[in-house]
Amino acid sequence: MSAWVLILGCSTGHGGATAKKLAELGYGILGFHFDRGEPKKEAEKTKEEISNLNGGKVVFWNTNAASQETMDKYIPKIKELTGGDPLKLLLHSIAFGTTTNFFGDKPVNQKQMDMTVHIMGNSLLYWTQKLFEADLLGKGSRILGLTSEGNYVAMEGYGPVSVAKVAMEAIIRQIGWELGQYGITANAVQAGVTPTRALTKITDRWEEWIDNTKKRNPMRRTTQPEDVANTISLLMKPEADFINCSIIYCDGGEHRSGMV
Repeated sequence: MSAWVLILGCSTGHGGATAKKLAELGYGILGFHFDRGEPKKEAEKTKEEISNLNGGKVVFWNTNAASQETMDKYIPKIKELTGGDPLKLLLHSIAFGTTTNFFGDKPVNQKQMDMTVHIMGNSLLYWTQKLFEADLLGKGSRILGLTSEGNYVAMEGYGPVSVAKVAMEAIIRQIGWELGQYGITANAVQAGVTPTRALTKITDRWEEWIDNTKKRNPMRRTTQPEDVANTISLLMKPEADFINCSIIYCDGGEHRSGMV
């Protein structure tokens, strides 16, 4: 398989696991991450693992993928790497934003809210617009974003991210509606609580979240990044061509369970 995929947030967590899974299937991996120190080393390790899986068809860029300047700079490079062929997948897996409440000692301010919604929501639209204009999206291309239960459940410190997730879901729905005529589909994958680096940034009670999740999840465990990667690999199949404007749940039924 010679198709390429583009993953925004490719170094660890859901993005990293998906990159490895799709590399196993022969896809070329193009990825953005924004890491320093130890996280940067993790990204380099992920890149090496991918290279061993798909024969070296992997390019990572360590820069701010949510920046318009980054899009304008790297889309021509992406087009060169793919030989001008459309990407099979654009996956938005960026987990960076402000985690705080709307009220209290440190209420979210406008700058923090705007940043969170842009990075975790709106940036997917701008990437899709620019890739479509560059003829890098076509029949069979998938647009996927990652959402969470926080899109409809209020919880401590999650307000700004919740707004971003709801914005992303609306963007995905509209993308699928407008680009479906070209054979391009857009969907969101809703994962359950997953023990990743991102979770530790959301709450300092992450161990409690994990314990409670294991109790209330019908399958008595947390979601793993590999679960999400497997779901995305299924959505890449031709049999998924007619799945569009939807939320795909990958959480073992967690979203249908009551709170502990």
